[in-house]
Amino acid sequence: MGEVFAAAGWVSWLLLVASVWLGLAAVVTFFLGRATRVLQKDERRLQVPRAAAKTLRPGTQIGADPDVGGRRRILIVDDDSALRLLLRTTFAADEFAVEEADSAETAAGIVRFWRPSVVILDINLPGTDGIAYCRQLKRDPERAPIVVLLTGADSVDRGAEAAGADGILRKPFSPLELLGTIDRLTGAGRQLSVEAPKSDDEQIVLYARDLARLVDVERGQRRLLQHAYRQTVTALADALEAKNPLTGLHALRVQRYALELTEAVDRRLLDDPSLEYGFLLHDVGKIGIPDEIVNKPGPLDKDELRVVQRHPLVGAEMLSGVVLLQGEGLRVVRSHHERWDGAGYPDRLAEADIPLGARVFAVADALDAMTSDRPYRRALPWDRAVEEIVTQAGRHFDPGVVAAFARREGRMHQLCDLQHAVGV
Repeated sequence: MGEVFAAAGWVSWLLLVASVWLGLAAVVTFFLGRATRVLQKDERRLQVPRAAAKTLRPGTQIGADPDVGGRRRILIVDDDSALRLLLRTTFAADEFAVEEADSAETAAGIVRFWRPSVVILDINLPGTDGIAYCRQLKRDPERAPIVVLLTGADSVDRGAEAAGADGILRKPFSPLELLGTIDRLTGAGRQLSVEAPKSDDEQIVLYARDLARLVDVERGQRRLLQHAYRQTVTALADALEAKNPLTGLHALRVQRYALELTEAVDRRLLDDPSLEYGFLLHDVGKIGIPDEIVNKPGPLDKDELRVVQRHPLVGAEMLSGVVLLQGEGLRVVRSHHERWDGAGYPDRLAEADIPLGARVFAVADALDAMTSDRPYRRALPWDRAVEEIVTQAGRHFDPGVVAAFARREGRMHQLCDLQHAVGV
C-alpha cells in the first residue's frame, strides 16, 4: 500500500506555474517535440448534456474506452487547485490524459461521460468526502476505476480499505511516489529510480532530467535552459510563500540576508550557483504539509512536530534531480535546521559537520524571523534581535558566522530596513 500526498493551499500558484509551464513547455517542445503529446489525438466524441459538459475542460476527449490511444485516463479530485495543477503537469509529462474536479459532485459528472481508469481522490473534500465517494465509485465492479486515496492521517486506513480503495498515499509524498503507485496498481511496471517523500513540485524533477541532457548537447541553448530552470525555481518559491501567508515574503528576504552574510563569511561560496537557489527554496519540503499544520498559530503537538521536521529531507529529495540545485544549495535545503550544538534536525549534525552554507543560513533565517511581524507578535527591535543571535553563538549558531554577522551588522541593518520599507 502506497504512501501519500498532501494538499497545499496556495493562493497564487495557478498563475505562477501557468506562466512557468509555458516557458518550460516551449523549451522542451523545441527539442523533443512534446507539443503533440498532450490532448492531440483524434478520438470519437460523444454528445454531452450541457450541465455535465460544464464540469469538463475544453478539449476533453470523451469516449467509451477508459484508455484511449494507449494513454491512461486519470481524474484528480481535490479542492486544492495548486495541488491539482502540480499533479496535472506531472501526469501530462508522462503521457497520461488528465481531468480534474474540486468536489465529488463535480467528479461524478466527469466520470459519467469520461470514464477514467484511475481516480486520485483526496479524503477531505467539501460536501461528499473522499471515502463516501470511493464507495460510490466501487458500486459497479465492472466499471469501477482504480481509486487512490490521499490522506494525512493513519486512522482512516481501515475506512479507506472498507470503502474499496485500491491504494492509500499518506502525506507528505512526491508525485513520483504517486506515479509508482499508479503503475503498480495498473500493472504498467514502470521502473523508478527515485521514490521521494512530498511535493512540490516533482514536475521540475521530471523536466530537469530532460533539460539537463540537452544542456550538454547544444551549447547555444544553454541560456534558454537555465532561464527555464530559474523561472521554475522562482515560481516554486513564490508558490511556497503563497501557501503560508503568515511568513509573507520570508524566502526572498532571508535569501538576501544569507547572500550578504555569505560574502562576509567566505565569498568563495558564492561561486557555487546553486547556493542562492538553496537559500530561496529552503522550505520547499513544506509544500506537502497540510495547511492546518503549516499555518497553525499555536504550538504544534508531538505528531505535528514530527511531520514538520521531515520537511528538510522531503525538500532535499524533491530537488535532488534538479541540476541547478546540485551543490551547496541542496545541502542548505537538507541541513538548514541543524544546530551548532547538535540539537537540530534532521541529521543532528554538529559544528563543522554542518555544511557552511547551512550555518550561514541559520543566522539569516533567525534574523528574519525575529525582525518580521507575525499575527501573534510584533517584530523585535533590531538591537534585541542582534543580542539574541550573539547570545546563541556556540549553541544554535556557528560562532564564526556570528562574528562575521557582527562585522557586517550595519549593512545587514540597512538591508532589513530597506526590505521592510518596500514591502519585501
